[in-house]
Amino acid sequence: MTTLPAPGSASGPAPVRPGRKLGPIAPTVGSTHAAWLEPTRDRYLASGYTLAELSLHVVLAKSKLSELLRGVGHYPRWEVMHRVAAVLDIPSWPLYRLWQQAALDVGKNSDWIDRSGEGGPAVTTAGSGRPPLAHGALRATVEDGYIRYADVFLTGDARDQVVEDTFAILWLSFDEALASPDIRRYAWNLLRATVKARAAHRDDRPLLAQSAFDTLVLREETDPEAQTDQLAESIELFLAISRLPDNHMDVMVLRHLCGFRIRETSELLGVPIAAVRSDERHARRFITETTELHLTEGPTP
Repeated sequence: MTTLPAPGSASGPAPVRPGRKLGPIAPTVGSTHAAWLEPTRDRYLASGYTLAELSLHVVLAKSKLSELLRGVGHYPRWEVMHRVAAVLDIPSWPLYRLWQQAALDVGKNSDWIDRSGEGGPAVTTAGSGRPPLAHGALRATVEDGYIRYADVFLTGDARDQVVEDTFAILWLSFDEALASPDIRRYAWNLLRATVKARAAHRDDRPLLAQSAFDTLVLREETDPEAQTDQLAESIELFLAISRLPDNHMDVMVLRHLCGFRIRETSELLGVPIAAVRSDERHARRFITETTELHLTEGPTP
C-alpha cells in the first residue's frame, strides 16, 4: 500500500480516549481504499468520540466499526459509510467517489455498489454540497498542471481518474490542508502520492507512461534515423528521471517533460523558486554523472 501524506491536525493533539486504542490500517489495504480510509480515520481521531460512542450514533457494532476503520473484514456498504460521514461531518460526495472507486478495485460490481446504498439517500454532485471556495480556486489554478504531470505516468481514463481522486482527497482533508504551511504543497503531495500509487513500477520506482514519449523533440523530428536516436535518448532520460528522489523527479518532469517555466513549477509545487533551481541542478548533475546524456536548459522563467 502506498501511504498518502499524513495531514497535520488543525485542532491540536487528538483527545485522549478511554478504552483500547484504534489499531493501524491493515497492510493489505489498497491505495484507492486508503484514499478515503485515511481521511476518515483522521476525522474520527480528531472528533473526540470513542469507538463505543461512535458505534451508538452509526448503529454498528463496535467490533465492526473498528474493522471498518482499519480496513479489515468485509468492504463496507455505502449505507454504513453515509452514516459515518454524517456523524463525523465528512462531505459525502468526495467520500462516495473514492469509496465507489475502491469498491470496484476490490472486485465489487456495479450491482453491489448500487444495492449497498439501499436504505440511505442517493449521492449526487448536485445534492451533496460544494467544495470550499478556496478548494475551487486552487483547483482552477493547478488542474491543468496536475493533468500534464499525471499524463507522464498514466494515460486516458487512469490519468483523469487520478486527478479527480486527488481533488476528492483534498476536499476530505481540507481543514488539514488549510492548516499546513502551504496548501499548494499539501495538494501536490496528495497528487504525487496518488499518481505513484496508480502508476506501473519497476524496482519500487514509478515508470513513465507511453504517452511521455510524445515529447516536443519527437514531434518536431521528421528524419526517421534521427527519430530512432531521439527515442533511445528519451528512454534513457525517462529511466534516469525515475531513479531520482521525489522532489528532484517532480522538477525534472515538470520542467523537461511538461515544459513548465521555473516560476510555473514553483507555483505548482508550492516551493520557492530557489528550491526549484536547486532541485533541478542536483537532478541534472545526477543524470549527467550516470548517463551519457547532455541535457539542454529547461524553459526560462
